[in-house]
Amino acid sequence: MELRREEIPQGPIITGFAGHGFRVGERVYARGLLIDPGGVIAWDAPEGIEQLEPAMIAPLLDLDPIPEFLLLGTGVRLLQPPRSLVRVIEARGLGVEVMDSRAAARAWGVLRQEERQVVGALMPL
Repeated sequence: MELRREEIPQGPIITGFAGHGFRVGERVYARGLLIDPGGVIAWDAPEGIEQLEPAMIAPLLDLDPIPEFLLLGTGVRLLQPPRSLVRVIEARGLGVEVMDSRAAARAWGVLRQEERQVVGALMPL
């Protein structure tokens, strides 16, 4: 029998939930997080999706090369972001996938296993 080491794509993986936040490694991000293949940033997310502005997620929008799309986790439940926000993001060449934050966290893990170049903005639970 041949044993092969499984290669795990580089980058942060959301390993669980803690209270209203997300666990990445040993750290909990209680107020939300911005995540990309290179790292994770604690994010003081707005209270509601309607308050989200492009400047609040600028670290994700300004990456080079441009990611395939943004996973936007809207908190406990799926809420549609303002159409004007989506238009700004799409104008930068990114797609936008909106889902509740738990689903976005799970999708992040699957997409990173596929080595997809995505970014995520996850509002707290």
